Amino acid sequence: MGLFDFARDLGKKLFGSDAEAAPSIQESIEADNPGIEGLDVTFEEGVVNLSGKAMSAEALEKAVLMAGNVKGVTDVKIDGMDAPEATEEVQYYTIESGDSLSKIAKQFYGNAMDYPKLVDANKEVIKDADLIYPGQKIRIPTKTW
Repeated sequence: MGLFDFARDLGKKLFGSDAEAAPSIQESIEADNPGIEGLDVTFEEGVVNLSGKAMSAEALEKAVLMAGNVKGVTDVKIDGMDAPEATEEVQYYTIESGDSLSKIAKQFYGNAMDYPKLVDANKEVIKDADLIYPGQKIRIPTKTW
């Protein structure tokens, strides 16, 4: 787990130039505070490098998604991150045209009404359940309920 790829031309627009990228991405991650201490973000040619200490594997996953779901980002590297091992299996899903969270919940959990679980697991990247977009990556935690 060192490199994650993303769609460069999709995502939340946070910066206008490469010089603004690292501080803008860092500010965005810190604003939603997924559980990262001593976060440092660098950006070069579409690649984000994250370093710091994640309090949990989930916090690391969320920071990666927050950095990667930004327009202009192609990859996120986490070689500089210190994080505990994951205790549950998590899948990642790239949203496609025509998807809804209820459709994704039906696909992974067998019940469309489980979509709030997806919102909860991705609250840092899904601010509104009706505003997802093709190319956006989300976490699909293992069903434990």
